Amino acid sequence: MIFPKKILAGVLALIILGAAAYFIFFNKKGKTTTAKAGEETAQPAAKPEESALPVKVVPVKRGDLVMRLESPGEAFTEKKIALKTEVTGTIKNLNVKEGKHVRAGEVLVEIDDQEYRLKWERSEALRLKYLSDLLLDKQFAPPNKEMDAAAVERIKKAEQDFSKTGSLYGQGMISREDFEKAKRSYETLLIESGVKQAEVMAAAKGLTQAEIDAKIAQMELERTKIRAPFAGIISDIKVSPQEYISPGRELFTLVDISKIKVQARVLESEIGKMKVGYEATLRFSAYPGKTFKGHVEAVSPLINPEDRTCAVHIAVDNTKEEIKPGMHAEIEIAADIYKDRLLVPQEAVLVRGGRKLVFVVEEGLAKWRYIEVGLENKDYAEVLDGIKEGEMVIIEGHFTLAHDARVQVN
Repeated sequence: MIFPKKILAGVLALIILGAAAYFIFFNKKGKTTTAKAGEETAQPAAKPEESALPVKVVPVKRGDLVMRLESPGEAFTEKKIALKTEVTGTIKNLNVKEGKHVRAGEVLVEIDDQEYRLKWERSEALRLKYLSDLLLDKQFAPPNKEMDAAAVERIKKAEQDFSKTGSLYGQGMISREDFEKAKRSYETLLIESGVKQAEVMAAAKGLTQAEIDAKIAQMELERTKIRAPFAGIISDIKVSPQEYISPGRELFTLVDISKIKVQARVLESEIGKMKVGYEATLRFSAYPGKTFKGHVEAVSPLINPEDRTCAVHIAVDNTKEEIKPGMHAEIEIAADIYKDRLLVPQEAVLVRGGRKLVFVVEEGLAKWRYIEVGLENKDYAEVLDGIKEGEMVIIEGHFTLAHDARVQVN
């Protein structure tokens, strides 16, 4: 029994010695590894090269600074009429349709003219009969003798006096009664002298009235054809072919939009800056991002007492017919022009610490410059101090830039 105990003790001693050796060996290896790692960490890492930030630049330049007034407005056209009939009858031909372009003088509506043609032919025949009777009348004899110089001078003076009387009557300086009296006196002189003999004879024989009736009949016949008074576009048709119409019946509207006007409303305090001929820029909600050019054509002499504004009429070329009457417009009108100013775009101007600055590019680096700003409009700022003409200022990519940041100009 003693022998086994010795063997067991020896085995136990060997196990303890092996565990101790294992612990010592791996403890040294761990320290070596940690030391090497520490040495590698202690070495300085290579600093990466700073990347350039992309930016867009423009040169500082001199130019005119235009101060503009802004105003809402509405488009309208002066050439717009509602065509109406002047005679009674049935529409024989209706040569229009909505949106059709027509030429000046083009026949748009034809009314049945049979009744009017017969009336004109009857009046013309009666006129010719009276004329024939007058020419065959033995009592009709145009004056053959020449008037003496005194008679000619008397008629010439009477004509001048009557002309002056007519001028005074037109100016409201004499009454109608005085005018009619002078007229009768003048006509009596012409009849007595024989100048009006032919006209007197024609009136006596009924020819004069017949000629008047024939002219009236001819006018009514011509009114059966309704023509375009100017070139334009047809809209708002209110009649149909074969419809019976009476005088005064509205047929349709004719409008010319090749030239449009826009009425702006300018404040009373700013109206002194408005001049005929000034340029204007217009924007319509129907065409986002597009601008139209016009000019001030007229400035109203009246002030609206309700909103203390003055109407300013702006003429706009509209050959493409994009602008329609009634469209709303936002208008900018050139009011003051300041010549030869040092200008930078508003996109270049930043505010930091309550001061205005711009970034300029020097040898690939962004340098900020505090600037003193003078007059400004929506697009440009006048620079009084801080930069020079020709320097390149950054207008894109500069909101987060720092001084001396490396940049790449695109």
